[in-house]
Amino acid sequence: MRPNVAVHSERGQTLSRLLDLCYRNIETAWRPTPAGLLTSTNLPYEDGYMSTAFTTRTLDITTGTTETVADLTAECAAFLRDAADGRDGLLNLFVPHATAGIAILETGAGSDEDLLAALHDLLPADNRWRHRHGTPGHGRDHVLPALVPPHATLPVLGGRLALGTWQSICLVDTNVDNPTRQVRLSFLGQ
Repeated sequence: MRPNVAVHSERGQTLSRLLDLCYRNIETAWRPTPAGLLTSTNLPYEDGYMSTAFTTRTLDITTGTTETVADLTAECAAFLRDAADGRDGLLNLFVPHATAGIAILETGAGSDEDLLAALHDLLPADNRWRHRHGTPGHGRDHVLPALVPPHATLPVLGGRLALGTWQSICLVDTNVDNPTRQVRLSFLGQ
């Protein structure tokens, strides 16, 4: 059953159609057909409404040797200026690392430091962890993605991120042994 989603924007009809299409495709993908299960290469698209092509870019981020919350909002906006070109769609961020995640939160007013402090309380950097290599307590870094997932998908309206006033897109990295990270940005739009 499709969840009840209320859409509040001037582009509500477009976003509603996008959500309906995504839900219908997910529901259909698991329905057996004579040829087997539908896959991403043969999902039905309404009159070319949703493109099967998407644009991807990889960011190389230097996080250094200290725990960090790195704001990626400006990089995401720059990517969308090129990739979305004024269109509606979805921005997906993915971190291909076992010890980092993506968070949507306010930055600059202390929330980023509060997040790191909360992660220290929840995941202390000590020897309790069974996963042991690298810096003492590094096993906690491998648990981080269970709390701060390595991905996020965000709405894009008119080629711009549809974030709340104080929301920022951040890379959360507690692994001091790996000073360089990659973040894959993908835009799928109409």
